[in-house]
Amino acid sequence: MDQVLQHLVNTLVLGGAYALLGIGLTLIFGIMNVVNFTHGALYTFGAYAMYLASAALGLNFFLALPVAILAGLVLGSLIELTLLRPLRRADIDTTMLVMIGAGIILQSGTLWTFTGVAKSIPNPFPEAPLQIGPVSISWLRIFVFVAALALIAGTYAIINGTKLGRAMRATFQDSDTAALMGINVRLIYTATFAIGSSLAAAAGALLGPVYVVTPQMGDLAAVKAFAIVILGGLGSITGATIGGFILALAEEYGAGYISSGYRDAMGFIIIIAVLLAKPTGLFARAERVG
Repeated sequence: MDQVLQHLVNTLVLGGAYALLGIGLTLIFGIMNVVNFTHGALYTFGAYAMYLASAALGLNFFLALPVAILAGLVLGSLIELTLLRPLRRADIDTTMLVMIGAGIILQSGTLWTFTGVAKSIPNPFPEAPLQIGPVSISWLRIFVFVAALALIAGTYAIINGTKLGRAMRATFQDSDTAALMGINVRLIYTATFAIGSSLAAAAGALLGPVYVVTPQMGDLAAVKAFAIVILGGLGSITGATIGGFILALAEEYGAGYISSGYRDAMGFIIIIAVLLAKPTGLFARAERVG
């Protein structure tokens, strides 16, 4: 029972970051119908931005996090403006190839800038974990979980409770009609990609201090983000959130009770099983952005 509780706590921490990855990817796909192959690179970018802000520039750890998220927002805006906007009328194959190329360029640029040596991000939390009965959890992981929940809640608030969110949902339903109603669809696309990118960067900035930061860290994160989106249902933010926690649950208990060597494989086994039963994902529905 002690191990069950410990794995459950670890699941919650990891699931929050996974949910951010999934939400960012499904938000972009649901509104823009763009498969974002730069998502893993943006995750890595967020981790390195956190490293630069806290370790290199000496910013307070709690200030470095919003700086890293803002950096992801800016980079996402630049990608949309320079690459996606000129390709708005292009076929999906061209867009996919351009995004794959952009992801490779971003990863190569990170490798050239920081080399392949792993970086560690210092944090202000005590090394002694919080002990609650048989369960122990580091203070850093508690912060990661709380911050991830706050970002998830903030994303839901933007989508469901703001003028921008209403415009985004209207654009998802019918972009042509939204444009006739006075919505600046091009601006909505830029804002959507920027927000989705900032969530990927946030996940990297949160998990970077927990693990180590490397130029290749986004490769597996990107695969998991696509798996989460497929599991939850393409375009469903709720599905991406729940899918992130399901994937974390499968990984954590699979590593704990089967083999740590199959940690990453366990989640995909569950995804295959779910998709065999429901190919559209668990939470796909007609109006998915929400």
